[in-house]
Amino acid sequence: MFEKILIANRGEIALRIQRAAREMGIQTVAVHSTADAEAMHVRLADESVCIGPPSARESYLNKAAIISAATITGADAIHPGYGFLSENAEFAEMVADHNLTFIGPAPVHIRTMGDKVLAKKTAKETGIPVVPGSDGAVASEDEAVKIADDIGYPVLLKASAGGGGRGMKVAQNREQVREAFQVASAEAKAAFGNGELYMEKYLGKPRHSEIQVLGDKHGNVVHLGERDCSLQRRHQKIFEETPSPALNAGQREEIGAVVVKAMKKLGYDNAGTVEFLYEDGKFYFIEMNTRLQVEHPVTEMVTGLDLVREQIRVAAGLELGFTQKDITFEGCSMECRINAENPETFAPSPGRITGYHSPGGRRVRVDSGLFSGFKIPPHYDSLIAKLIVQGATREECLMRMRRALHEYVIDGIQTTIPLHMAVLSEPAVINGEYDIRWLESFIERLKTEK
Repeated sequence: MFEKILIANRGEIALRIQRAAREMGIQTVAVHSTADAEAMHVRLADESVCIGPPSARESYLNKAAIISAATITGADAIHPGYGFLSENAEFAEMVADHNLTFIGPAPVHIRTMGDKVLAKKTAKETGIPVVPGSDGAVASEDEAVKIADDIGYPVLLKASAGGGGRGMKVAQNREQVREAFQVASAEAKAAFGNGELYMEKYLGKPRHSEIQVLGDKHGNVVHLGERDCSLQRRHQKIFEETPSPALNAGQREEIGAVVVKAMKKLGYDNAGTVEFLYEDGKFYFIEMNTRLQVEHPVTEMVTGLDLVREQIRVAAGLELGFTQKDITFEGCSMECRINAENPETFAPSPGRITGYHSPGGRRVRVDSGLFSGFKIPPHYDSLIAKLIVQGATREECLMRMRRALHEYVIDGIQTTIPLHMAVLSEPAVINGEYDIRWLESFIERLKTEK
């Protein structure tokens, strides 16, 4: 087992990884930018190293600085968390080249699933159902029109190397395909340095459902159920729950088995999440995240497993300590992502926390690095906390989440807590009858009512 792990991340996820490591008797090294010098993950680590100025490019994305920090502190492994370098195959290879262990999947799997076209091809070859669309990258406007005519309108053009909704355009007819091709390609090139696009059939009102998997270096793979992540704004999740109110036990078991079989075929190890669009009883692969997910706590709440602990064990070469038959699911769990944003305009709201009170009580969990007096820097993602609850039933979960949101006090900045309270009072959400476009329609409705 490792003696010291460097955590190549910041905020709540860095703190989350620290907690798992400490409970395993492993020392931790925190890296930080100058803007995060007073952050909680820095304060609580056994050691800390400043790796650069506030800009993420010069600090948390600075591969050489992170490797150097691991070397000078004597760390023997690096956990990348999520975001930043967590899905960077080159970084994973650099870690191995410096005789360190990357706590994540093999670089080949990161690289394969990081290329949207190759990921879709791989999914199809391993038996995972995919959305009808192009077999690979679309080379030109004319080819885009031909493929769209074949699969039927509307269609979706997507950046091969992208994510987060950038380089993604919907087209309803031939003329729009040509326009969308030009705009999406230019946007993708500007955002990712790669203008390559692929095409998929555009689904009308799908849900976003994802399967959590864990594998080890000995060929063992299990799934830990699904999470419904359909409440999204601009393709960014704000709320997740498990089990999905849209699936029954048979569907859950069937898609879980399909994913496990595919991951075994790939030889995948460590944590990963296979994401689907789900509509009319059918699953369609959209991507795989080869890392720990932001929303992993809802899975932990219903399974009783510590996913970070399992990541560390697997990376150290140990076998999973359980089989698929050993995994049980207790009740329901939900997570609200709390962002430092105006709840109406979604403008970032960095600043100093003047008052802080975390909700508590039975089956309530808060993953956050916030404390009274902490100054939230303007340089990074606006996610500042995750509020997670668990209950015996979905109704109990909703009631507990509303109560916990009401208790949560974060003074000095604006947060999205009011938005969550409004969303969780809506009949469509209460009844579990929402899709990936519901939230944006709800937000537009709120604007018109003001």
